[in-house]
Amino acid sequence: MRAFLLLLLFCSALSAQNNLDLNYYIDSNTPLNPDIPTPKSIIGFDIGKWHISHDKVIQYMYALANASDRITIENRGTTFEDRPLLLLTITSPKNHSNLESIRTEHLAATDDNAPEDFNRPLVVYQGFSIHGNEPSGTNAAMLVAYYLAAAQDEFTQEVLDNTVILFDPCFNPDGMQRFAYWANTNKNINLTSDPNDREYSEVWPGGRSNHYWFDMNRDWLPVQLPESQARIKTFHKWLPNILTDHHEMGTNSTFFFQPGVPSRTHPLTPKLNQELTKKIGNFHAEALDKIGSLYFTEESYDDFYYGKGSTFPDINGGIGILFEQASSRGHLQESDNGLISFPFTIRNQYTTALSTLKAATVLREDLLEYQYNFYNNARKEASKISKQAIVFGDEKDAAKTNALARILEQHQVEIYNIKEDFTENDKSFKKGYSYIIPKNQKNSRLIDAMFEKRTSFQDSLFYDISAWSFPLAFNLDYEEKVSTKHLGEQVKNVIFNEGSVSEKSDITYLMEWHEYYTPKILNQLLNHGIRSKVAMKQFSLNNKTYDYGTILIPVQNQKLNSDALFSLLNNLSKESYVQIHGVNTGLTNGIDLGSRHFKTLKKPEIALLVGDGISSLDAGEIWHLFDTRYNITTTKLDTKNLEKTDLSRYNTIIIPSTSSLSKEITEKLKTWTKTGGTIIGFRNTVKWLNSNEFIKLEFKEQELLAENISFEDKSEFRGAQRIKGAIFEAKLDRSHPINFGYKNDKIALFRNTNIFIKPDKDSYNNPIQYTEKPLLSGYISKSNLDSLSNTVPLQIKRFGKGKVVAFTDNTNFRAFWYGTNKLMMNAIFFREEL
Repeated sequence: MRAFLLLLLFCSALSAQNNLDLNYYIDSNTPLNPDIPTPKSIIGFDIGKWHISHDKVIQYMYALANASDRITIENRGTTFEDRPLLLLTITSPKNHSNLESIRTEHLAATDDNAPEDFNRPLVVYQGFSIHGNEPSGTNAAMLVAYYLAAAQDEFTQEVLDNTVILFDPCFNPDGMQRFAYWANTNKNINLTSDPNDREYSEVWPGGRSNHYWFDMNRDWLPVQLPESQARIKTFHKWLPNILTDHHEMGTNSTFFFQPGVPSRTHPLTPKLNQELTKKIGNFHAEALDKIGSLYFTEESYDDFYYGKGSTFPDINGGIGILFEQASSRGHLQESDNGLISFPFTIRNQYTTALSTLKAATVLREDLLEYQYNFYNNARKEASKISKQAIVFGDEKDAAKTNALARILEQHQVEIYNIKEDFTENDKSFKKGYSYIIPKNQKNSRLIDAMFEKRTSFQDSLFYDISAWSFPLAFNLDYEEKVSTKHLGEQVKNVIFNEGSVSEKSDITYLMEWHEYYTPKILNQLLNHGIRSKVAMKQFSLNNKTYDYGTILIPVQNQKLNSDALFSLLNNLSKESYVQIHGVNTGLTNGIDLGSRHFKTLKKPEIALLVGDGISSLDAGEIWHLFDTRYNITTTKLDTKNLEKTDLSRYNTIIIPSTSSLSKEITEKLKTWTKTGGTIIGFRNTVKWLNSNEFIKLEFKEQELLAENISFEDKSEFRGAQRIKGAIFEAKLDRSHPINFGYKNDKIALFRNTNIFIKPDKDSYNNPIQYTEKPLLSGYISKSNLDSLSNTVPLQIKRFGKGKVVAFTDNTNFRAFWYGTNKLMMNAIFFREEL
């Protein structure tokens, strides 16, 4: 009997795969305009037969726009791989002729003294496949766009008359192209449903991420990637009432739509948001029931982290909706729910894309009123603290401060320069190095979400991180309740401070290490063969105090003459927004410039381990940092080739999070380190380094005892013991080279591991140590917090002639943790002094 059922399911799924005319997806009773090109007429095959490549998506969307007066198309920029980031605007021809007025009226309804007018079009942003190997979304987008262009029924006309649809057919072009190539090149003529087939096992790093291996669905708030910057610009240009985000999940699931787990909604999200989400969900349930697809809701997923696409709208007056379709991952795969075909997954996404538009049409006035009240209530809240502002800055690091200001600028947060230097709670805020944000402004709730520190929660489980406070991530001084009397002129366009060389010198130049882009300059100097030294102690000269880590560039005995050196430094300082000081004496108050306490630096030759066994997300964040910010060339060494690679050309090898490397690779790395190399390891690599005797560490181990926990609650109990992403305070020994460039003796560290290292018995070997009560923001269980107290996030040990640097956590998290990037750079440039 079981064999018969499997055969029946296989035949049914195979039929769906082989009979792919439009009737499989689109109701055959829908009248369609024959002048609108079908997908097959442009791309050459039926949707679902092959995985659509991004170039064919582009080809079809332009064909639709050329054929239909319901669609206009724009290219908003390019990905890292120069693929276009298209946006279709889909609405009735009448609305198209009046589109800018519709947009300005829509935005006006969110501004001061806006009249209550709910008789206007709703704005819906529909986005697909932000994870490249979750392709049913983008493949369904082809059908949805065709339907909206071609359908001639009353329902579609009503949708187009009452809705402006911002249609983003592919959130992640680079990742989707990578995955489509994989799935298509491994497809059999006789479809293979066996999950062991190569088709269902992508090569590292897989197609989920973008070019630099980022999970772009975590970048809506940080906005660090070009794809994110394009869509955030569109979002704020229109402020959509609904934003949908079409994903895939594990093959053995069914279909999910929001709301998620009610207790895991961020407290800043209004209750009515979730009620409306549930009302919209009823339309999805009805549509999926009609085609016989199973689903679930209010389980598993949440609405907590505002950096996800389905949650970001919730703090901006809209409704974000996540769809998760069980993935075929290829063309046909076995699952607990029978055989899942690729066309089946596409049909579910197509169905819920249309049910969203039906809900938008029926609930239009409710959704417009909700957005109106969201901003109206936000203004009332903000007016109660109209004299308060948030100030942030770093008197030693303008570039890092400006980087945060640019994020705020992209989110249309009003920012101002400070009127003059001032001090608040013993923190100094310097004009040109600080910004101030009045709390009484339109996006006050978004500001609260970006700056808040939260340590109490309704639930102990999180789908993503529980803390992301931006001033902590940037390691900036900030105060939240300063007077608006400090407001200077409003900043309309954040411009980085201009770098320069103070004067030409025939003796030496000095560059403090505080500014964010100083590693970029130092790397260029070493690449040019310019001798450079680092100060191991503080000193004063010409009424200026130079901190630990100051870089000294002598003029004499260099490859360049004094004029050429001055010109080079001048150019580098301008490119990197850094001040360099020319000095004409070697005599100082403290260590003189010829002191042995200035250590000569050697050019780093860096290799980054990638490939099987390595976290692609962690590796991508490091690659991105080197490549896009510091212009540092690093060699990506694939683990599959490492056994036969000559490592002697490198002096630094970085190992992102891993728990296992082969015995041969392990022994090769040990030999290399013993002869003088420096290994820098992150997260799980710390335990790997310890277990393979690169470094000797003592861990705090927890004994997890479940008392009065039922079997039903087992997974929640265990999940609550995980540190999913929270922020903790640590104290710094600023004299240690790993901490050069940090002006304060405290630092905020991001943590999402349960690795607790006991401090070394010698205090000088603990340059960074968590405080006794370290929690700054986020969730951590009491037992984990007790375990974390006074432990260390870093240990550095000698191994033969080399060094091992072990970080328990990621110092480059999601590209927006600017505040700890320099820890890794210090480990690289000052490796011989650690």
